[in-house]
Amino acid sequence: MSQFPAYKRVLLKVSGEALMGKREYGLDTETLTRIAMDVSSVVAMGVQVSLVIGGGNIFRGVSAAASGMDRAQADYMGMLATVMNALGMQNALERCGVPTRVQSAIPMASVCEPYIRRRAERHMEKGRVVIFAAGTGNPFFTTDTAAALRAAEMGCDALLKGTQVDGVYTADPRKDPGAIRFERLSYLEVLSRDLSVMDASAISLARENGLPIIVFNIHEAGAFAQVMRAEGLFTVITEAK
Repeated sequence: MSQFPAYKRVLLKVSGEALMGKREYGLDTETLTRIAMDVSSVVAMGVQVSLVIGGGNIFRGVSAAASGMDRAQADYMGMLATVMNALGMQNALERCGVPTRVQSAIPMASVCEPYIRRRAERHMEKGRVVIFAAGTGNPFFTTDTAAALRAAEMGCDALLKGTQVDGVYTADPRKDPGAIRFERLSYLEVLSRDLSVMDASAISLARENGLPIIVFNIHEAGAFAQVMRAEGLFTVITEAK
């Protein structure tokens, strides 16, 4: 059993839906605390951690656009939802004793820092967790794409995607008992099979920057630290299988 982290600097992408727990919408404080404790244990291993959190638990831009709202306007509302989630996660992390900074792609100086790449890197070097909020700051780009972008900008060793299941499957294992989990995939396989891991822009961006994507179950306590030690169940997406 390896006690040494496989990666030195990582970005963890968590969907907004993951923060709902068993609620129908909003934030579940128990879920926030558990994820914060998992992040805290990885920081204690000496890993530099940053996060991108979605906003789907509060507002989902695409569905709002489909019901008649202007897509760009809906996406801006979704970005503001991610700031709310980021502040909630910051509070949970700091209650666990982890120094944390929120940086928003949409400047809002009263509540968080603006996104400045070199300042974010410096925070991480000092052992602070940086939460990147408001996506890329542009409509029509998902928080998955924002996660791949920030991970590339920060020079991360890996991009971790915390999902509802322990990896990428041939089908939804919660609906299909015969679904098979992939141990490894290539970026092109994910794109050609149209596997619902991240959107195509995020996968392409990760591929261009040689950034491994690791998919694991965010709801399993301690799974984040296990992945950092190359243990447990997860799927790795790289250039070649």
